[in-house]
Amino acid sequence: MSIRPRAPKTPRQVRGIGLIEVLVSVMVLSVGLLGIAAMQSMALRGGQGSLESTQAVMATNSILEAIRANRASADAYNMPMTCAGPGGAGVVNVDKTAWIASMKATIGSGALDTTTCGRITGCDDANATNCTITVQWDDRRAGGAATRQITVESQV
Repeated sequence: MSIRPRAPKTPRQVRGIGLIEVLVSVMVLSVGLLGIAAMQSMALRGGQGSLESTQAVMATNSILEAIRANRASADAYNMPMTCAGPGGAGVVNVDKTAWIASMKATIGSGALDTTTCGRITGCDDANATNCTITVQWDDRRAGGAATRQITVESQV
């Protein structure tokens, strides 16, 4: 028993991909790519928010170390929520002004930023009390709220 090879198909019998199939595949591909772009955008905003939170915690640690270094004047570091350094001479004023300026440079949008602020409360030079450091900034750039705060409490 021998098997006869089939004759090749004639051009009339050969059919290619139709226009409808191409359109459907392009639509599926475009929806998938749009989904990937949206996920990328969300990941970038989340990363920005995490970066700002980390920088805020680092800023609180830096002012706490300055307070510990100048423990004799710890109560002079207390200040209400302010978005500008006090200026002036003296170690405490220089520390607070540098702290606010540093936060504006890292978390905020520069020296003219009016939304990045800090508050220091509870510091006392007579007792080993807890200082409470609060950092506030505008988190809309990272997709968050207009005002975001991180508070750190530490014993000096």
